[in-house]
Amino acid sequence: MVNRHTALKIRKTHRYLGLFLGIQFLFWTISGLYFSWTDIDDIHGDHFKNLEYKSKSFNNLISPSQLDISKGINTIALRDISNIPYYWVNDKQLYNAVNGNPKNSISKEEALYIAKNNMKSDLEVDTIEQIDKAGKHHEYREKLLPAYVISYKSDEALKAYVSIKDGKFQTVRHRSWRWFDFLWMTHTMDYEGRDNFNTIVLRVFSLLGLITVLSGFLLWYTSSPSIRKLLKRKNKSNEKICNLFSNISSWLTIRLVTIWWFIK
Repeated sequence: MVNRHTALKIRKTHRYLGLFLGIQFLFWTISGLYFSWTDIDDIHGDHFKNLEYKSKSFNNLISPSQLDISKGINTIALRDISNIPYYWVNDKQLYNAVNGNPKNSISKEEALYIAKNNMKSDLEVDTIEQIDKAGKHHEYREKLLPAYVISYKSDEALKAYVSIKDGKFQTVRHRSWRWFDFLWMTHTMDYEGRDNFNTIVLRVFSLLGLITVLSGFLLWYTSSPSIRKLLKRKNKSNEKICNLFSNISSWLTIRLVTIWWFIK
C-alpha cells in the first residue's frame, strides 16, 4: 500500500482533473447520447428529399469530344437544368449538351427547378437568395460557391442548397442537423471549423481524461477496505511462511552441526 502522503496527492490530482475536465466530459456524454439516439439518415435530411428522383434520359446529345476544350476532358457529368441537358466538364464549366455552348451560371428559376426535382413535392418554397461566402461555422461550409439557398415553409427551418456554377443539388439543412453539427463540434473540440477530428485540444483532453480515470482506479486501490484486508492477509501469510522457513533453516543448521561433530 502507498503511504498517506502519496494517497493524498493522488486524491488531489484526481479531484482537480475531474473539476477541470468535468464540463467536457458532460459534453462528450450528451453528444454521444444524441448521436446514438438519432437516425443519421434523418440528420442528412433524407425524409425531406425525393429519393426516387432519377435524371431524365436525353436524345440528340453531342459527343463530349465536340466540345471546345483545349486541354482535354478528365471528368464529365450530365446535368438536367430546366429540361435542358448540360455537361459539367473537368469540375469547371457547364456546356449545353445539344449545341455545345458554355454556360457560366444558373438562374434562380433553374435552381428552383433543380430543388423541386430533389425535394418532396409537398414542400412549399418560402424564399430563395444567393450566397457568395460561407465561414468556417456556416452550415454550407466547404462546398461550391456561389450558391442559391432555398428556404421552405417548415417548422424545421428547412433549407436546400444548389450551387450556381455547376447546377448541382448540394445538400439539405434543418434544425436537427444544426443540433447535430453543434454537438459534433463539442465532441471533436474543433471550435474553429467543426470538422477536424485531430485537434491538439482534443488530444490533450483525451490524455488528461485517461489520467483522470487511471488516478480514480489508483485512488480506489489505495483507499479500498477490501484491498487492505487482502493485503493484511497476504502479509500475515508471508510472515508465517518466513517463520516456517526460518524454523526449518535453524533445525537444519543444528542437525548439520551435530552430524559434523560426530563425524569429527
